[in-house]
Amino acid sequence: MATAQQVSQASLPAIHDLIAADARELSAKLQAHRLKLFPPEARKSLRRFSSGEAAKLIGINDGYLRQLSLEGKGPQPETTSSGRRSYSFQDIQGLRGFLEESGKSGRRYLPHRTDGEHLQVLAVVNFKGGSGKTTTAAHLAQYLVLKGYRVLAVDLDPQASLSALHGYQPEFDIGENETLYGAIRYDDQRRDLSEIVRPTYFSGLDLVPANIELMEFEHESPKALAQRQSGDPLFFARVAQALASVETGYDVVVIDCPPQLGFLTLSALCAATAVLITVHPQMLDVMSMCQFLIMTSDLLAVVARAGGDMAYDWMRYLVTRYEPSDGPQTQMVGFMRSLFEDRMLTNAMLKSTAISDAGITKQTLYEVSRDQFTRTTYDRAIESLESVNSEIESHIRAAWRR
Repeated sequence: MATAQQVSQASLPAIHDLIAADARELSAKLQAHRLKLFPPEARKSLRRFSSGEAAKLIGINDGYLRQLSLEGKGPQPETTSSGRRSYSFQDIQGLRGFLEESGKSGRRYLPHRTDGEHLQVLAVVNFKGGSGKTTTAAHLAQYLVLKGYRVLAVDLDPQASLSALHGYQPEFDIGENETLYGAIRYDDQRRDLSEIVRPTYFSGLDLVPANIELMEFEHESPKALAQRQSGDPLFFARVAQALASVETGYDVVVIDCPPQLGFLTLSALCAATAVLITVHPQMLDVMSMCQFLIMTSDLLAVVARAGGDMAYDWMRYLVTRYEPSDGPQTQMVGFMRSLFEDRMLTNAMLKSTAISDAGITKQTLYEVSRDQFTRTTYDRAIESLESVNSEIESHIRAAWRR
């Protein structure tokens, strides 16, 4: 005869049913939130930029930009009744093209790579959650686009946070075979990457979105290794092969790697020309990074012996979510700098409420205007971002020998 406890347990729903129900409810609420934030099409759009912001992004004087406007040259601003001028980002890109074509000053306004300058593929990695990996990848990709580079952001994390930041909810907007998995899978359903790439609301920034489908690559790679056909690329060459098919359209690829050291991450590392390792300066995070480095070096050594390309232009460690007033964090940063020396980026990404508050509405700091925050909070955060990203840009330009 069944006991009362057994009867009670039998009446409870199975754990997978509970999780499935929670997932459905959460997904519906997130979709409703998106519809409320970005009506009517529920698609993100980029704010307009003041004439001062536009001039700074292009690298010209605001007075010269006003002169171009008065002379009717290049894309024209939108002017309010009070005389305030603003530009869309498409306008800014158009002005760059106009100034590049006029060529009067001899300056380059479009910093696109030229013949002999190879595609920069930057993998942002760490296998501990909370290291600021996705935040770093998103802000870096947008910074480079704002500077005039052509950028492809690749979301390789099945959790799809980078995709969500750019307006794509994975379970609603990303269908079957519409992630990078579609271009690197082992069967005859493989597609060209060009068919998977999606535009974003940043003119010049394209995205390869993600969802849970990417996990199929982790499951299928061991089988493919055991049943490999002659001439079929090994797992570690597949991301590089896919990127090579679209490289003529981009200057930089930013890959947001998953927080685990699996076949996806290893394939991304083999495709990369540069590696950025994010680390939060806390003891547990640094200990986790130590294990990550040990495992990565062992696995990449095996890949190298199998023919993988392990040559990098540069590799750097980036301190993220740093609070300079925190004594133990400052000590940890000093410890890492003494250990890694010039392999550490000089600048650190500061912890900021401005960045986290922008994230609540699925935005980056580059998408929100300064008047949404107290000036000191915004200025401190944007100065930190600009310092880190401009330092990374300098490494990219150095790899091109500029």
